[in-house]
Amino acid sequence: MNRAGFYAIEGVDGCGKSGMVGYLVDLLRGRGQEVIATREPGGTPQGEAIRALILSGQDDAWDPHSELLLMTAARVEHVRRVITPALARGAAVVSDRYVGSTIAYQGAGRGMAEDLIRGLHRDVVGDVWPDLTIILDLDPEIGLARSRNRLSASAIDEGRFETLDLAFHRRIRQSFLDQATRDPARHIVVDASGTPDDVRARVASALAGTTGAIA
Repeated sequence: MNRAGFYAIEGVDGCGKSGMVGYLVDLLRGRGQEVIATREPGGTPQGEAIRALILSGQDDAWDPHSELLLMTAARVEHVRRVITPALARGAAVVSDRYVGSTIAYQGAGRGMAEDLIRGLHRDVVGDVWPDLTIILDLDPEIGLARSRNRLSASAIDEGRFETLDLAFHRRIRQSFLDQATRDPARHIVVDASGTPDDVRARVASALAGTTGAIA
C-alpha cells in the first residue's frame, strides 16, 4: 500500500472481517501511515446507536425499507464525521463493512432494488466509495456457525441477521461475488477458509498483485 486510501472489508457473517481489519491497520501503521479503523453500522455515536437497534431483536423488528434507511442514516454520519475528515488530512481508513454490505443484505438478501440502494447512497451519502474492497469469501454455513458461536460466547446481542435462513446468507455471498465481478479494479476476492494465518497470507499475496491504491 503506497498511499492513504479508503479500504473496506466485506463478506458473510463469520468470515473473519474484524481480524482482517486489524491486519491491514497494522500493515499500514508499520509503514508510517496514520490509520483509522472503523465499522458499519457504527463508527460514530449516532451509528453505534443505530447498530444497537438494527442488529438486535427479532428479524421482524424492522420493515426492509426502514432497515435500509437506518443503515443509510448511519453511513451519512460515518462519512461526514469520520471517513471524509480522515481522508482529507491524509489518513487511511479501514472499515469493517460499507455500502457493499447494504447492496448484499438489503439488496440481494431482502430483495430491494440495487438501483434504489445505489441512488440513495449517491444522493444522501455523497457517492463516496472505497478505493479497494476486500471480500473474504466463505461458505455461509461455515460462517454462520462461527458467528453464532462467537455471539453466544460473548453474550453480544447482535445476532438478528444470524437468525435468518441459509438461503438468505447464500444470496449475500453471491451478491458480494457479483459486485467484485462487475468492478474488478476496486475489489479483490480472497478465500477465507482455513486458519487466520492462511487467510492473511492470501490477502498479502492478493494485495501484492494490485495496482493503484495498493502497491
